[in-house]
Amino acid sequence: MTTTTPARTTTRMAALVDEIRSVVDRGLAPDLTAYLVGERLAPHLGAADLLTPEQREGHLDRYRQHILHSEADGSFSVVALVWLPGQETSIHDHVSWCVAGVHEGTESEIRYRLAPAVAPESTARLVATEEVVNAQGEVCGFAPPGDIHKVRNSCRTTAISLHVYGADVARLGSSVRRVYPEPTG
Repeated sequence: MTTTTPARTTTRMAALVDEIRSVVDRGLAPDLTAYLVGERLAPHLGAADLLTPEQREGHLDRYRQHILHSEADGSFSVVALVWLPGQETSIHDHVSWCVAGVHEGTESEIRYRLAPAVAPESTARLVATEEVVNAQGEVCGFAPPGDIHKVRNSCRTTAISLHVYGADVARLGSSVRRVYPEPTG
């Protein structure tokens, strides 16, 4: 994943950041915060004036992260992920609550849970629980634990999704807490 910091922001993005700030500043539980941020994000998805042309640029080798905003106090970040056809993440979870909305294209997501070890000497294993296809305008949100997933661009064109994290992605470099191996069998 490559990361860039935009030289400018759009008027619509600045308004969205203000809306997100009004939710985050309430100091609610992570799952409720994610839900309310998702409600604020949804009306902006698909709007032509949300991103600059530079913030819509992908990368040939991997999906590309554009950090659109990091709140000064580190309480949240807004990121655009640009995916060329077939690009995907590893299986991962996050450092904080997260909201993702599809701005353009279609993304497929496989959600997982950790199943308990079956024997005392064995370890927990990943089990796929759900496959979801998210089209333009769709939003999902979650908070750890229970946020293990893998995402990929499942359309034939570029896909762009907006992600809001309850962490300072500019400082951390990523919202990913852990990467998991692909399940076998």
